Amino acid sequence: MATRPRAAATRDRLIDQTFASGWALTRHVPEPVAERLMESAADRVRRRRGVGVQQLEANLRRAAPSLDEVAVRDLSQRAMRSYFRYWQEALRLPSWSDQRIVDTVVTANEAPLRNGFNQGRGAIIALPHMANWDLAGAWACRTGMPVATVAERLQPTALYERFVTYREELGMQVIALTGDGNPLSKLRDSVRAGRLICLLTDRDITRSGVEVELLGESAKLAGGAAALARLTGAPLVALTLSYRGPLLRLHFSDLIAPVSGRGGVATMTQQIADWFSEGIRQTPVDWHMMQPVFTADLT
Repeated sequence: MATRPRAAATRDRLIDQTFASGWALTRHVPEPVAERLMESAADRVRRRRGVGVQQLEANLRRAAPSLDEVAVRDLSQRAMRSYFRYWQEALRLPSWSDQRIVDTVVTANEAPLRNGFNQGRGAIIALPHMANWDLAGAWACRTGMPVATVAERLQPTALYERFVTYREELGMQVIALTGDGNPLSKLRDSVRAGRLICLLTDRDITRSGVEVELLGESAKLAGGAAALARLTGAPLVALTLSYRGPLLRLHFSDLIAPVSGRGGVATMTQQIADWFSEGIRQTPVDWHMMQPVFTADLT
């Protein structure tokens, strides 16, 4: 009976050590070398076409339905390179200067969020897994909007703790999704303390998501951003992200008004999904979604 726990512990140590080694290597080698290493790793993973890559391609077909299979394969290769760029940047972010973080980000339609936040009630951003969401959070922290976010408890625990420490180094407050009380009440307290809540919304990991239409097809999205906005009255916007050469572009929606009633959270989440659909269609290469999102893939 002890074999399975020992095997699991050995696997967990290996996973943690692999991430630790990759973290150290990526942070300390010259940046052009790190970029080449990560691009090569992205191409190797793409060629193997494991479950994650196959799901990525299934998701990308919804984002770019006019592409034939050859074009989808090309898009998935570029999407994997975009995803590994995220990792290369993310692992080095704690060593970036504040000025470099701010200068690397450009925004569109920032005023509704900034004006809402400056009213002193905090604010909420719903965003997808696009480009570099950690850089977006670091930018917000350094431009006067301290961030709080939710983190899924990864296994092994040591790896989860590494990611918590990493995001705290960037200036973010990290709230555990499970195992540490009700995350919604902690987020409510953070909003009332004047923080910017950033919630990845394009994937439901709680099995209680909101069914919406995403990219023209039924999908399950997390409803937490809409629910928190209704609960607190804090301004809510949706965000899409994309790479523009060496820069990260953040495109904010107008404020999403609270909708009361039984279907209010679903209505607000559909507005978020509409914004995501528009942004993903424009730059599908930067949508790093390798898990099932669409209802047809969840059965």
